[in-house]
This record gives sequence, structure tokens and C-alpha cells, in this order.
Amino acid sequence: MTTVAEAVPERHYTHHEQRGVTPHRSNPRFVHRELNTLDVREGMNVVEFGTGSGYSGALLSQLVGPSGQVTSLDIDAYLVRWGAVIHHERGVRNVECHVSDGTAGFATRAPYDRMVAWCTPPLLPKAWVGQVVDGGVIVAPLPIAAVPNMTVVAKIVVRDGQPVVESVATGGYIEATTSPKGDLDLPGRWVDWENRVPSPSWISLAWRNEDDHLHSGARTALDRLLEDAYTEPYTAEIDWPSWRTFAASLEDHRLTMAGLRPDLWAIGHSTTTSAAVVQQDGTILADRPDSPSLEVLRGWLAAWEEAGRPAPESYTPRLVRREPADGPDGWGLHLS
Repeated sequence: MTTVAEAVPERHYTHHEQRGVTPHRSNPRFVHRELNTLDVREGMNVVEFGTGSGYSGALLSQLVGPSGQVTSLDIDAYLVRWGAVIHHERGVRNVECHVSDGTAGFATRAPYDRMVAWCTPPLLPKAWVGQVVDGGVIVAPLPIAAVPNMTVVAKIVVRDGQPVVESVATGGYIEATTSPKGDLDLPGRWVDWENRVPSPSWISLAWRNEDDHLHSGARTALDRLLEDAYTEPYTAEIDWPSWRTFAASLEDHRLTMAGLRPDLWAIGHSTTTSAAVVQQDGTILADRPDSPSLEVLRGWLAAWEEAGRPAPESYTPRLVRREPADGPDGWGLHLS
């Protein structure tokens, strides 16, 4: 991967002199990691979901060589147009960029030997599995709970039409959305209430199906955490990837995620009458000192510590089939 990366001028894509800096870009270190996991070989037919700056497509172009082909999809026409132009400027001829909702795959150029996603679908889409050859590999971020920012990157092998998770790794990428995403500070999915004044804040409830049409539960829980909340410090620094994965693995339907301050996520528990979360900086907030949700959160944290703060890679993954009647068609990822 090092030799391939040296052949592609990253900043020419991410900081193009005419397009300017694109905010829709991923950390190159993780891009290289995912492509190493993908195990792309010369002559392969590869699809990527999320054109972004075009840098990842250029790396794939090098990996498949002149006898291979790369299809790059993005919901944002601006990114697709510029990606295509920059590839053309560099003489890259084996990458085609298309405006498309990647969660539906791209049947026109299927079947694919390899598939990689730089955006997070709500589950592993059935369309992706159906468009990969037998023995083909998918590397994609997948949710491990129905709240934002709780993801792992999964390596999936398709055998006899069925997906099997071979491994998971720490990480995640922007949520896949059905239209271009303008506000990169707000999650693209599963935000149950947001405030824009006096400062941005939001909340996501795994129990949203129990809330009413006015989102009273979400609004009240967010207010409880913002207005005169009880606070206490956590006893140690939070290992966020480990903690969020552990919290998701509990599969508690009262799981709650919030953004009470910009760039500072919080995970915890809420009900119609109580709420408590721990933020990335280690601050615990609750509606009151004797909050039932605070007691639950303390129990979760104690169990996490007792388990030794397990790394995301140490969990056992399993895919659970979800029929269209339950939402999108595909497989949900669970960790235990």
C-alpha cells in the first residue's frame, strides 16, 4: 500500500487549486487501512461508495491496474463532477464516477470483486451482497446500535450469496444520506431532536418508536441534560471507541446518544422521566443526583471496567437478517 500511496498525490485531490479544500474527506491512514483489508488485486472490478475528494478512487485505480475497473459513487453531484475532472487531469482512465444513492448499489457494472464504503448505511444492504461475486469482499462501516456514531468497520466475505463477517475494527465514516449533506457537525441519521439556539445540540433515542409524534420524549430528555443538569466527573479517562462499542453491545433499548456541545459526544441512558450521559471529556450529566438513569449508567460503566475495557476488535460479530417490513432490506450487525 505504501508504494501505491506514494504514486497518488493526496493533496492534489483534497486541496485542489481550483476546487479548493474538500471537507468530505477521510483520514488517509484509515483509507489505507481499509484498502489493505479489502485486498484488491490487479484486474479486479471494484466499486466504492463515497467519491469524496477522489483520493480513494485514485488509490483503487492504482491497485486494479490498467486491466481493472473502478466505479465511484456519491450522492453529491458536485463531488462526482470534480472527482471525474481531477482523475482526467491525472490521466486516470479506469475510474468512472457516477451520481447515485450508493445504498442501492450500482447494478450496471456489477458483479464486483471488491466493494468498499466511505459512508455508513443504516444496515448492510441486500443490494450490496447481491452485487458481489462469490468469495468477494466488502469493507464497510456498519452501525452497531440505532443511534449515530456507533459503528465499526467490518470485513465481510460473501459465500453462496450469504454475508459472513470475518473481522471488525475501530472506526466509522459519515452516515449515508439520500441527499448531499451540508451540515457535517450534525449526524445524518437518527437525530430525534435538535436545538439550534442558543447553541447547537441534539439527541438520539434508541427507544424513538415509543415516543409521540411531537418527539416529547426526545425534547424532554435533551432539556433535562441541558438545563441545570447534575454533573460529576468520571474517575478515569474515557477510552471512547471501547466505551461506545461496549454500550452498543448491551443492546439496551434505552440507549441514548447526544451532542450537548459542538464536537463533544455523549452516551448514556434515558426514559420518559430521567436521563444521564457521560461525555467524551469524562463529564457525567444527569437530570438529578438520584436519577434512575444515572444509576443505570453507573452500572454500565462499572461493567465496562470489569470487562477490562475491551477493544472493538475483541467482540464476536454476527449479522441478523432484517426483512423489508422491519425497515430497509439487509442485515444488521450485532456484537457480543
